[in-house]
Amino acid sequence: MRVAEKLWWAIASAVVAAVVAVPATGAPSEAPPEEPVEILIRCDDVGMCHSVNTAVRRVIATGIPFSVSVMVPCPWFPEAAEILRDHPQISVGIHLTLNSEWQHYKWGPVLGAAKVPSLVDAEGYFFASGAEFAERQVVPSEVEMELRAQIARAQQAGLGVDYLDYHMLTAISTPELRGIVERLAAEHGLGLSRYFGERSASLWDVEPSRKLGNLLRIVEGARPGRPNLLVMHLGLESLEMAALVDVNNPSDPFRVAQHRQAELDAITSPAFREAIARQGIRLVTYRDLIARHGLEAMKWPGSSSYDSTGDE
Repeated sequence: MRVAEKLWWAIASAVVAAVVAVPATGAPSEAPPEEPVEILIRCDDVGMCHSVNTAVRRVIATGIPFSVSVMVPCPWFPEAAEILRDHPQISVGIHLTLNSEWQHYKWGPVLGAAKVPSLVDAEGYFFASGAEFAERQVVPSEVEMELRAQIARAQQAGLGVDYLDYHMLTAISTPELRGIVERLAAEHGLGLSRYFGERSASLWDVEPSRKLGNLLRIVEGARPGRPNLLVMHLGLESLEMAALVDVNNPSDPFRVAQHRQAELDAITSPAFREAIARQGIRLVTYRDLIARHGLEAMKWPGSSSYDSTGDE
């Protein structure tokens, strides 16, 4: 081959190689990784009674990551604290409590009724409903004192608290109260549930026989981009729970035990674990979110209500 032809083929080969090596304008050299779908399980009312604490032990035994919201003023808080001290991998939140919603099972302020008299009824218990709380002349400074005491008691019990949460949403039911909660979170370096852009769902008002099916539909509908918060209310179908009557649920006040056992059965079921694995879903906790995004990423969601119950 003549020198000129050899030179031409060398140049042509170089041009072809360059064209193959460089992607077309605007096209990435490789596909971006898929964003993972995340579900954050939050188990509420821990410490409320022995049956709830026992249910939490059963979830711990599965090994799945989850968060718990603890009710500090309740009689069974010491047992809950013991369980959680023994399992420091569980992300702990304080379920800030200003209501006592059962007909014959009651609790009152950590500080005692005499120090926060506007927060209690004539017998010294928290008001049974959010509506009753709103109707009273509640003193915001007493709310702050009581919530501070709940945080302090949890920390004194040896709990590594990650976040704050709100029993029956009462602690954030007005802008003034929400400001108190946000200030306490900032002061103690704690996260706030629902402040990380979570989409939320609950099975609370779903018929017991349908809870597992609804849970699986929530899993199937989970989307990437934001954590999918799943709020669970667990317990056992025991004599203790069967005695509870929910004054805030007039349509179904007597089946608390069945409802809570059904939620425990659903979250510990092989079907739930298989659905999580099949869809490649990552289970995360509030501790994970805080470590990843930092407290400065928190933002009031604009609404305290749940996005859906998962019931169709």
